Amino acid sequence: MKNLPMLIFALILFNSCSPKDGGFVLQKSNGTINQLLVVMDHNLWKGVEGDELRKVTGEEVLGLPQREPQFDVTQIPVKAFQNLFTSQSKVLIVKLGDKDEYTIQKDKYAAPQTIITITAKDKEGLGKIIGENKEEIIKTFKEVDIYRVQKKLREKQFDTKTLKTLQNIGMDLEIPASYKLVDDTGDFLWMRNKIKQGQSINLLVYQLPINSIDDELGKNIVSTRDTIGKKYIPGQFDGTYLITEAAYSPHTFVVEMEGKKTFETRGKWEVKGDFMAGPFLNYTLVDKPNNRLIVIEGFAYAPTTNKRDFMFEVEAILKTLTIK
Repeated sequence: MKNLPMLIFALILFNSCSPKDGGFVLQKSNGTINQLLVVMDHNLWKGVEGDELRKVTGEEVLGLPQREPQFDVTQIPVKAFQNLFTSQSKVLIVKLGDKDEYTIQKDKYAAPQTIITITAKDKEGLGKIIGENKEEIIKTFKEVDIYRVQKKLREKQFDTKTLKTLQNIGMDLEIPASYKLVDDTGDFLWMRNKIKQGQSINLLVYQLPINSIDDELGKNIVSTRDTIGKKYIPGQFDGTYLITEAAYSPHTFVVEMEGKKTFETRGKWEVKGDFMAGPFLNYTLVDKPNNRLIVIEGFAYAPTTNKRDFMFEVEAILKTLTIK
């Protein structure tokens, strides 16, 4: 039995290898969405370099009623980055070194995992690299969480083939089974996930003809939302309905979805004639070959509760859009 230890080692090695690529199977990563582990020594974290980094991690998420940061941050010194800490899904390492460098590593200690490392020869260099890569840092870590949320939501799906509006438009969304049908006219779809009493996440889908150059330029998104709200989304009292909050100008950006020019709009909704309100995320796709706008939207209602993570779920779902 003198070879028993070697046999055990061989079995462990065999079971740790991936039959797909011949490498070692990584442990499953930890961490909740929008949670970030910052590996940075205390003297840097408390200094100007830390202030520069907090401008990134603490940047306000657009379109929310209350101020909420991009990430909830846990900070540890470089020497502490070992054991359980190495399995975190999103890690940002900031340290002094022999050269100025910005690197991204995927699945180094766990999967899925993204590690961004910022190294500079001096403190001034650290601040400069952080500032130059601000948008890239946020985008990279958001993509990790979008993937993780989508994977989780796919575990149990609603049968979207039964939805007339999606079939008429010629599109699909990966909608979790926790969402229940509110309305499906063939022209307008409304689904709702009741999280708990008095809280819900809602999804809307519809299409409209392109009637003017302003439609193509995204100048009618707010007026269109208000028209759709009045027609399809009533409030709890007679004569009340959902509109875009008049006192808050939405933020609109040009992005791309399904190879089409798309307007991403983040803002706040309210109920005309009532005191209900909350955030919304709207994607309006310009489908010029078919002379139409495809609109997919999500909005949350959760008074007295932070809504960042609710809207992150909305974004993850909407980004599963496919046009047939």
